[in-house]
Amino acid sequence: MKALTLIFVILIALLQYPLWLGKGSWLRVWNVNQQIDEQKEKNAASKLRNETLNAEVRDLKQGNAAIEERARSELGMIKQDEVFYQVIDQPLPSQPTNKIPAVTSDKPAVSPNKAP
Repeated sequence: MKALTLIFVILIALLQYPLWLGKGSWLRVWNVNQQIDEQKEKNAASKLRNETLNAEVRDLKQGNAAIEERARSELGMIKQDEVFYQVIDQPLPSQPTNKIPAVTSDKPAVSPNKAP
């Protein structure tokens, strides 16, 4: 009786092996599902990027507004009889700057230890 039980336990273990550790095991199926989910996310991001690029190409082909915008932003071009104002951000006088003021003097620096 004990031998028959042992044979059944071994038989069940051999049947369970492919399910847990074999070629189509649960672990491999789970890993493949994870890879599929990651690839779907990458595909969605790529699809969004492609749609954006396609819209930009359509704008460049159909209208002059997109071309004009690019010329202004990337090349710094302006229209004829147009005035260009450039605003430069500078720190306010009340804000401390981390710069050390430069010492400007016509006199050479003299070390206190040396006599002139």
